[in-house]
Amino acid sequence: MKYLPLIALTVAISACAAQPPAGVQSVGQSQQPPKAVATCIAQKWADGSQQQVVTQNTLANDQAMDVFVPGQQPPNGAAAVVRPSNTGKGTWVGFRAGSGGASGEASGAISGCL
Repeated sequence: MKYLPLIALTVAISACAAQPPAGVQSVGQSQQPPKAVATCIAQKWADGSQQQVVTQNTLANDQAMDVFVPGQQPPNGAAAVVRPSNTGKGTWVGFRAGSGGASGEASGAISGCL
């Protein structure tokens, strides 16, 4: 019984970690590491728009990244949200619509990198 509060806290934290960040729609998962997925998304957006794409590391060693839609800027712009998968190896990818309202074309490029 002494460890019951610790176990309950661990379960609660794990449940929160499994939820996508607020305001982010899940796009899919990939077996590739987060850096490879983020690089693919950034390259597709840059090639398609001929504009600079901003990426932002949100976890050390390129384990989690935000890739901003061309023309969008951190911290609140529309972005692909690339995180380690909660279910083991691989990567979870979501999309956060920013104040500029990015199009479905952005989601299509993300899906092509999964």
